[in-house]
Amino acid sequence: MSLTVKITVNPNVVYAYTEGEFDLEDGKRTFLEIVDAVIACQCEKLLFDGRGITGNPETVERFYYGEFVAGAFRRPVDEGSLGRRPRVAYVLCPPVLDSERLGETVAVNRGMDIKAFDDLSKGSEWLGVTVDELNVLRDSKA
Repeated sequence: MSLTVKITVNPNVVYAYTEGEFDLEDGKRTFLEIVDAVIACQCEKLLFDGRGITGNPETVERFYYGEFVAGAFRRPVDEGSLGRRPRVAYVLCPPVLDSERLGETVAVNRGMDIKAFDDLSKGSEWLGVTVDELNVLRDSKA
């Protein structure tokens, strides 16, 4: 099963619920859809809810994905279509969520304000998304 993404936007945050079997190329494709939504709304926060993603990415895939995520936002900022890179919270379940947080480290080292979590409420709190905003975003993915 390939990855699918359902994107919900409010004035403050983009919420992307993603599910399916992880594949690096598919992950890149779906992330570009999310980047397009962030650019369209000029949101400064992205809540990536990947709790529906299955699989166990290899170390090299984690590295390349983190590198890709950082680069996907660098280009629109450099071109002026996005004011700045958004703050990004990834919410994943193990084994997709790497205990070493390699993808997070790679993206941070390339200028991203990004953090990975295993709990949706902790990720939304880190972003500064209110409980009411989170409930509206989650309810809209159905």
